[in-house]
Amino acid sequence: MIGRGPRPGASLGRSLGRRWRPASLGLVLAASGLLASGVMVAPAALAQASDQQTGPEARPEAGPDSRPDATSQDAGVRSAGAALHALFDEAWAARLARDPLFATRVGVRRYNDRLPDASPEAHARAAAQARRLRDRLAAIDRAALSPADRINADLFAYVLDRRLSEQRFKTWRMPFLSDSGFHTRLSFVVEATPFETVADYEAYLDRLAAMPRYLDQHRANMAQGLADGFTQPRAILDQVAPSFAALAVTRAEDSAFFAPFEAMPEAIAAADAARLRDRGRRLLTETVLPAFATLHRFFTETYMPEARTSLGASDQPEGDAYYQAQIRHYTTLDLDARAIHQMGLDEVARIRARMEAIIDEVGFEGGFQAFVDRLRSDPRFYAETPEALLKQAAWIAKRIDEKLPAFFATMPRTPYGVRAVPAAIAPNYTSGRYWPPIPGQRGGLFMVNTHNLAQRPLYNLPALALHEGVPGHHFQIALQLERDDLPAFRRYIGLSAFSEGWGLYSERLGEEMGLYTTPYERFGRLTYEMWRAGRLVVDTGIHAMGWSRERAVRFFRENSALAEHNIRTEVDRYISWPGQALAYKLGEMRIVALRDKAEAALGAAFDRRAFHDAVLAEGAVTLPMLDRQIAAHIDAHKP
Repeated sequence: MIGRGPRPGASLGRSLGRRWRPASLGLVLAASGLLASGVMVAPAALAQASDQQTGPEARPEAGPDSRPDATSQDAGVRSAGAALHALFDEAWAARLARDPLFATRVGVRRYNDRLPDASPEAHARAAAQARRLRDRLAAIDRAALSPADRINADLFAYVLDRRLSEQRFKTWRMPFLSDSGFHTRLSFVVEATPFETVADYEAYLDRLAAMPRYLDQHRANMAQGLADGFTQPRAILDQVAPSFAALAVTRAEDSAFFAPFEAMPEAIAAADAARLRDRGRRLLTETVLPAFATLHRFFTETYMPEARTSLGASDQPEGDAYYQAQIRHYTTLDLDARAIHQMGLDEVARIRARMEAIIDEVGFEGGFQAFVDRLRSDPRFYAETPEALLKQAAWIAKRIDEKLPAFFATMPRTPYGVRAVPAAIAPNYTSGRYWPPIPGQRGGLFMVNTHNLAQRPLYNLPALALHEGVPGHHFQIALQLERDDLPAFRRYIGLSAFSEGWGLYSERLGEEMGLYTTPYERFGRLTYEMWRAGRLVVDTGIHAMGWSRERAVRFFRENSALAEHNIRTEVDRYISWPGQALAYKLGEMRIVALRDKAEAALGAAFDRRAFHDAVLAEGAVTLPMLDRQIAAHIDAHKP
């Protein structure tokens, strides 16, 4: 499977008959004097997709635009750049060895027989290495680096600083969210694991054998969190428990981990297939499933009763500092929680006025809440079957595809599809999400939640498709993965303010594309924007201002058309994941402001295709770095 398709490192420009050289933007930045050091950035977390079979650790990422000997003949530049890329290579190799599940997702097979070491000692070792790398990075003469390598260095510092922050707060004591965690990650990685040879299966069996240790380590970490008062709130745990129960089945054949043995390749001899299948069944029955059962009992009998009864991050040890670190991480900005709260209230008022205008446009009498109640209950706005919902989503996705050339000069080669969220995680999962591609196996995926159809309104689908599919996450992540001139860590970096801000901006872009064909779809787009604006209010309200869960639910119920089920699952998500929900609206507001600035400065010379390429040119960056990119774009295109 892996390595058979076109590798993601191929040039973006080849799909357009030209060589796209985004690092030239770095040269413009340097000429404009706009590059600066010390940018605070967020960690690599979002994009996890596959590379060719040999993997990035066997082929250090190189390209004519980023390697030091291609940007300057100056010996000092070559020396500084070589030292910098040596740090990148060392850190990347260490990451693959430290996180074998991530290595599998990026196509590196040598660790497919292992699981991460989740012990406190392993986390301390990773932080110690990050500290050493940070010191060595600081010793490199930044002025001697090429423009492209200054960007690389800033983002590398950002990744290291985040790792050190995580160790400061020992976030490993709370290794799950309301809808995902270390346990669900195990089942997802099966999709990326190659099952072609006997050796592949032998490695997988060794990985299964390691699962009880891995689960025990996380159980011990969660127990430490209980002792320290660093836990998820008790209020959301009833909704989390089913994700642990779903993995604690009693029959091997009912486990997602047995699926690879059910349809084995014909190239594997029958005797070998029988032997491998038998060992897999025994491992699951005798060790793996009992370990999941033990974990489930611990969660329901110990963790849930002893979890904290408070709600906000500020109520935990070092809570205020922890929440401020989360704000900095997810927004890439130094903002005060109360200032963010007020931004949210202002945006809610602005969006509410636009929603009221649509209510007047359709001639509805009865007020905002009555209109929302009608949308929530009118059967014409809901699909009757999961298949119907998926077909509608796929049709909308193809309508978007048709319009993209008018908005983008550079588009990814990697395709994407539409798929239902797996039933095992759907009940507490968000309405839709993007799953990155696994080259040689599948493209990217616009995941649509078909659980509880009465809570999945059709008028929201255009905005959802624009955000999770194209030109939202698929464009941004696929283009980044196809950048073979970037160091490996940058191809897989995820910065929430950039990626989620781009996703929300893509929803707004649907208006220019003519994707919203009815007032109800335009209202749906606005209720999604209201949802993200409301997050600024609710996230800060919960984690810095003492809001209750019911107050947060009531705020969304009164100000959006989100279905009741979605409101509750989303509020639980914000409770479990402090600060992440702030990234969407703050990122989108920055991109919109930068577009307004570019349009005002360039006038008739403004080209939206060139602007969008400029936003995506360097992959995921911090918002301050994006400011400088667009300033350089404006300078380069002034008449």
